[in-house]
Amino acid sequence: MPTDEEVVQTAAEAAEGVIFAHYKQSELTDFDVTVTFEDGVLDVDVYVNAPDETDESADAVADEAARAAGEAVDDLFAADADE
Repeated sequence: MPTDEEVVQTAAEAAEGVIFAHYKQSELTDFDVTVTFEDGVLDVDVYVNAPDETDESADAVADEAARAAGEAVDDLFAADADE
């Protein structure tokens, strides 16, 4: 079974991966990924602030990043169950 720390790290890395797939770090005004995993409950909050010149919707990217974080954690638990 993955540790709480592994779950949080996996989710955060997945969310940041999505953000940086859409934006260069220099294009972002600000971003924040907050992940908690307590009592078996994953909570992911993603905030992206990017300049208006970009063609991506920052809110859509934040939503995609949060979903990716959840999917990465699901995959982590599935891989652990297969072992």
